[in-house]
Amino acid sequence: MDKKDVPQDHGIFGQWHAICYVTDENGEYVRTTSSGWEPTNIANGIAWEFINEELAAVVEKVRKAELSPLAYYMKKHLMDVKMLSRYTGFASWRVKRHLKHRVFKGLDDATLQRYAAVFNITPEQMKDVP
Repeated sequence: MDKKDVPQDHGIFGQWHAICYVTDENGEYVRTTSSGWEPTNIANGIAWEFINEELAAVVEKVRKAELSPLAYYMKKHLMDVKMLSRYTGFASWRVKRHLKHRVFKGLDDATLQRYAAVFNITPEQMKDVP
């Protein structure tokens, strides 16, 4: 794609821009920015709608005490058990166990702090969903 043809369809990026590699007037590859491209904006919009629907379902399960608030923060930050395990240093089986509401309620402050640090919130905020 030529530099002059880079799409600038504002969308999901907001104030941010994506980096694209294009050819300049000399035919050499250079970096440039794009504020978006309509097909990408549509695809991302659909993906975020799906993610928000999943998040709403997790919130309902947390409120019914079927899952712990940890499940909400994982979904909100697009994390799975394996990823959260790596960030916290907890074994995957422990993270899975902490997804159970009754187990999560008994977690000590140090454990909550480790999770809260990953999500950049306070341990108190970890105890509930917004």
